[in-house]
Amino acid sequence: MTTHRDSVGFLFSDIARLSRQAFNHRAASLGLSLAQWRVLAVLSRQQGMNQVRLAEMLEIQPMTLVRQIDRLEALGLVTRSQDPDDRRASRLVLTEAAQPLIAHMRRIADQLWNEALADFSAEEREALHAVLHRVKAGLCPHALSENQAAAARAGSGR
Repeated sequence: MTTHRDSVGFLFSDIARLSRQAFNHRAASLGLSLAQWRVLAVLSRQQGMNQVRLAEMLEIQPMTLVRQIDRLEALGLVTRSQDPDDRRASRLVLTEAAQPLIAHMRRIADQLWNEALADFSAEEREALHAVLHRVKAGLCPHALSENQAAAARAGSGR
């Protein structure tokens, strides 16, 4: 019999919580909050995103994001530029100064997951990755893949 603590949803939530805590502990010396790291991580994958879309992706309120962007901009890690399609919106771009931090953040995350999966064989890691992608696809069957979305944006001139 499966208890709620053994449910897939609980396990996903617990793994996410534990990985965030471990990442925060390892990255604490860099002086950025988890919320700021999340902003940088998303922007590193999708440069030029507007603030509204970024807030949606981070599942936070736009005003909360504005404060985070203000801090990152003051640190010289992010710049804002006017959205050519909507003059009320800003597009966000990482600065060159952010690149070493992003690289360091990736090394921390890679090390964290390598340690967490140390007892997994290469085949088990590949299988886990494939299964997680299937779960993700099952949760958002109508969403475009990142590559499809990028191609659609490029084709529309955005």
